Amino acid sequence: MTSVHHPQTTAGPAGNQVELVIGGMTCASCANRIERKLNKLDGVTATVNYATEKARVTYADGVDPDALVTTVAQAGYTATLPQPKQADAAETGDGQNSTNEADPTSSLRQRLIVSAVLSVPVIAMAMVPALQFTYWQWLSLTLAAPVVAWGAWPFHKAAWTNLRHATSTMDTLISVGTLAALGWSLYALFWGTAGMPGMRHPFELTIARSDGSGNIYLEAAAGVTTFILAGRYFEARSKRRAGAALRALLELGAKEVSVLRDGQEARTPVDQLTVGTRFVVRPGEKIATDGVVVDGSSAVDNSMLTGESVPVEVGPGDTVVGATVNAGGRIVVEATRVGSDTQLAQMARLVEDAQNGKAQAQRLADRISGIFVPIVIALSLATLGFWLGAGAGAGAAFTAAVAVLIIACPCALGLATPTALMVGTGRGAQLGILIKGPEVLETTRRVDTIVLDKTGTVTTGQMTLLDVIPAEGVDTEELLRLAGAVEDASEHPIAQAIAKGATARIDGALPPVEDFQNLEGVGVQGVVLDGTDSHAVLVGRPRLLADWSQALPPELESAMTAAADQGQTAVAVGWDGRARGVLVVADAVKPTSAQAIKQLRALGLTPVLLTGDNATVANAVATQVGIDPGPETVIAEVLPADKVDVIKRLQEAGRSVAMVGDGVNDAAALAQSDLGLAMGTGTDVAIEASDLTLVRGELRAAADAIRLSRRTLGTIKGNLFWAFAYNVAALPLAAAGLLNPMLAGAAMAFSSVFVVSNSLRLKRFRTLND
Repeated sequence: MTSVHHPQTTAGPAGNQVELVIGGMTCASCANRIERKLNKLDGVTATVNYATEKARVTYADGVDPDALVTTVAQAGYTATLPQPKQADAAETGDGQNSTNEADPTSSLRQRLIVSAVLSVPVIAMAMVPALQFTYWQWLSLTLAAPVVAWGAWPFHKAAWTNLRHATSTMDTLISVGTLAALGWSLYALFWGTAGMPGMRHPFELTIARSDGSGNIYLEAAAGVTTFILAGRYFEARSKRRAGAALRALLELGAKEVSVLRDGQEARTPVDQLTVGTRFVVRPGEKIATDGVVVDGSSAVDNSMLTGESVPVEVGPGDTVVGATVNAGGRIVVEATRVGSDTQLAQMARLVEDAQNGKAQAQRLADRISGIFVPIVIALSLATLGFWLGAGAGAGAAFTAAVAVLIIACPCALGLATPTALMVGTGRGAQLGILIKGPEVLETTRRVDTIVLDKTGTVTTGQMTLLDVIPAEGVDTEELLRLAGAVEDASEHPIAQAIAKGATARIDGALPPVEDFQNLEGVGVQGVVLDGTDSHAVLVGRPRLLADWSQALPPELESAMTAAADQGQTAVAVGWDGRARGVLVVADAVKPTSAQAIKQLRALGLTPVLLTGDNATVANAVATQVGIDPGPETVIAEVLPADKVDVIKRLQEAGRSVAMVGDGVNDAAALAQSDLGLAMGTGTDVAIEASDLTLVRGELRAAADAIRLSRRTLGTIKGNLFWAFAYNVAALPLAAAGLLNPMLAGAAMAFSSVFVVSNSLRLKRFRTLND
């Protein structure tokens, strides 16, 4: 345990805040225990997250931060106060102090590999009489003892902590069972008859009372330890990804920037930028930091932060945000906010806050063990007392009592979750659904509301040519050919959508253009060489055509108005002295979105559309996909922080919320939601912040993901039931002193085989669209 005298703390409305890094937690009940201990201190409010292994603590001015560390230590765990931030914190990995640490799963992996290598021959010799050579039992002891002592050490340590606090978890059950099996085997080998030359475990499932001095249970102790370690390793590996969203966020920003000094450009690292520095952003480059445009004009793609699908036109005096993309011309920006003050850094804090506040479901096995362990221990003591009272002798009484502890430790418990999770996630991967961990599954059964980001989730996220309205007497193909030719020379996303749509709809290639001009903010113009003819073509806002005395006729004005009412972008086209037509561009709804909404409703979920776009666009899209427009079901014009607030508001209203998104602007909301689903076609940040990733990039996969998760959870529950049931069925035999090693081994084998075969049924899962 370490502490720092000057921790980094922040002042909040309720006092100071600090984030402790917690060590030694093995399950969610550990997090609950630490949380209760901290909250008992005067002036302290704490939330502990098992997944991120952090505690967010708010404390009054009179509380010493070191007292928080001491309190956690008294609970049996370690706590570390944050180190003072260094100048290069951004480079060392989102300010976390774990970048130089070894992989936290490496020690668990090492224990698993060594335990597996040692356990396989022990189990084989115990279960196959042909392998039981003279003195085989002593080789079993040599191989099994390190597994129980060293391999299972984390379980023994956690069990001791649980005992000190009068609680029990799965760790207690494992520790008691394995130590009982090892202890009785040692007694039988050294003081009983099990150590004699030629001792055998005959392959017979007979029920006969004995004093137990000729029986060893080393295969049960070693097997249980190895199986449980395997399950813990797979869980730890998925849990380690909790901080990846923050690392991915910080990777989004530009790494270098062209700074203007005395009229000359110089490339420098972004972290050397200071407020007031002017820098150049060329077309296609990321804007290095938040600032104000001082020269030039362009279109900036803000969809990463706002979700707004249409690029924003900017010019001198307009603000721009770091990490957004300059989609148009060259601009010069003066930095106004750098480092931790930028919107990107604030978004990283939003994601971290959401992850820290997200309660993780306690493992089902721990909840069952909390009830099962005290019952088993009580039954063991009752068995000991009964046989002593019945005058059966101390040897027979202790044999029966220890047998109860041995048979109660189900090795299938260690297989129950990882096997179902491995088969379920494997089948999900085949279907384009990636599930991150077992805690995710426990959430899927509770969700009743699904919040859908619009851009890139319900819609394609790309501007698409939706409609072509020619003026009277104008050929549609000619309209597309001439307008597409001029727009093809522009880098603007709307222009590119028109050019791409025109190319797809006409025969042949677009004609060449001369004298092309990009008129910032109003449109483009150029001379199109169409065969032997040439036309001076205008494409853009109606005012561009009006400047050339090309007024729109009533039918084209109506088309422009109708498009605006639907939240779409309409572009006017004119050539040779008059207006010729209107092209309608918008973020198109994915063809499968409406069907997906029906499937989500069938799963008992209420869909809510959430977007940074304006209300007109949002309501139009909602109507198109089958969501009833209204203030509760369509929430528009929201910023990233507002998205988090919307999720919180729904949760405070008693709803369990799933969220589907694809952009950086969705990352914090995905982390805040009870169940986050990210489109695999989206950004790395959204994917890392989510619980489920939909590789296919279509909304129907969300319904399949929830169905698969619920099915996998049901399989895990069935596995846990049978993992205990086989052993519970044998408890009366153990209490009666009738348990022999082959019966114990058979119960272990049968329950394990059932759990694996039950999990393999998940391979038959089919999507709703098969």
